[in-house]
Amino acid sequence: MTSPVQQTVVQKYGGSSVGDVERIGKVADRIARTRGEGKQVVVVVSAMGDTTDDLLRLAGQICENPSRRELDMLLSAGERISMALLSMALNARGVPAVSFTGSQSGIITDDTHSNARIVEVRPFRVQEELARGKVVIVAGYQGVSREREVTTLGRGGSDTTAVALAAALGAEACEIYSDVEGVYTADPRLVPSAARLAQLSYEEMQELAEAGAKVLNAQAVEFAKARGITIVTRSTFGGGGETRIQPKAGDGAIRVVGVTSERGLSLLAASARTSAALVELLEHLDAKRSFGKQLLFDGFIEGEAGGEAPLEAGEDVGAGSFGKSASLVLSRESLPDHDAVVADLRQRFGAALRIREGVGAISAIGAGINVSFANVRRVQRVLAGMGAEVLQLSTSSFRISALVDEVHLDEAVRRVHAELIGA
Repeated sequence: MTSPVQQTVVQKYGGSSVGDVERIGKVADRIARTRGEGKQVVVVVSAMGDTTDDLLRLAGQICENPSRRELDMLLSAGERISMALLSMALNARGVPAVSFTGSQSGIITDDTHSNARIVEVRPFRVQEELARGKVVIVAGYQGVSREREVTTLGRGGSDTTAVALAAALGAEACEIYSDVEGVYTADPRLVPSAARLAQLSYEEMQELAEAGAKVLNAQAVEFAKARGITIVTRSTFGGGGETRIQPKAGDGAIRVVGVTSERGLSLLAASARTSAALVELLEHLDAKRSFGKQLLFDGFIEGEAGGEAPLEAGEDVGAGSFGKSASLVLSRESLPDHDAVVADLRQRFGAALRIREGVGAISAIGAGINVSFANVRRVQRVLAGMGAEVLQLSTSSFRISALVDEVHLDEAVRRVHAELIGA
């Protein structure tokens, strides 16, 4: 008589969930209960609390622009601390557990430091330890390239680790635990009336993540969609609420599911009087390899406003002064060496490139949000009514995004949420 096949559960715990020894103990208790239900458990952990930010500040005290390879070596240490402590906590409770780094777990990535993408998962050691009855704790956010270099997956990369492992292990769902009960129509700290969403489609969640929502990583959702894995987001600290991300959320009706924002953007406007200037800019970013991989690219906007007056080197772009230009956006959060990148661009392109920093993006997300221009008009009207100048507007079948100065972001989120979703 053969033994029944045990269900494999993959759980991911964010930095706030493992922020101190007491919280690590509570997470260990939750994992022990799950294993007590007869399930095989794989756990992915983030670094404790603000460890990653602390390590980044430490690196900045050593040198202004540390290499991305060495940053990966440094930052990957945060998750290793979490995994070892959680494994100790489980073993102390009589639950056999073992911890693995990303490379030990078989997380294979490309060779882009600071923002690598997972290309393959070889979870042989994970499977061996599960077969021995152990809980396997995996350091999120990291992997190893085929050149055997340690890499990190960018902000929120532990989500991607968890979903990729769930796919490789044949799990039906991946549970993501954080300090909130699922996904809300806006950040509840900013919009107290924001409501929790019971269900979202992959496309809606990916757009929310790409537009700045911190609950899930966009690449994780991309992985889940490709493999058909349901993602369940819950609070580590109780409450009972959750959001499920899976195919075909809703009944096909047009809806706005959320309003979110992103800070720390730089708007670049390259002269487009000839296509050669634009091609040169992109080639320069791509030649730097790590630069181009970090672009938050929403397409190019060409316009005639502003005339043909020559630009001065280093001049900040202003509203209505783009002239004939093509624009793109850099994200400070995605670029550890953002300031060095911008300085390099100023030196290389001078008057052919205008850069405006201190920019933010506000986005409204939902299936069918742009079947007509009605929602675009409503967003424009709200922003104009509060005196927030729209520097750039872009749309997709699931998103309306407007670039404005950062100082307007919080109020813009509150007002657009009230307009499109309700107070």
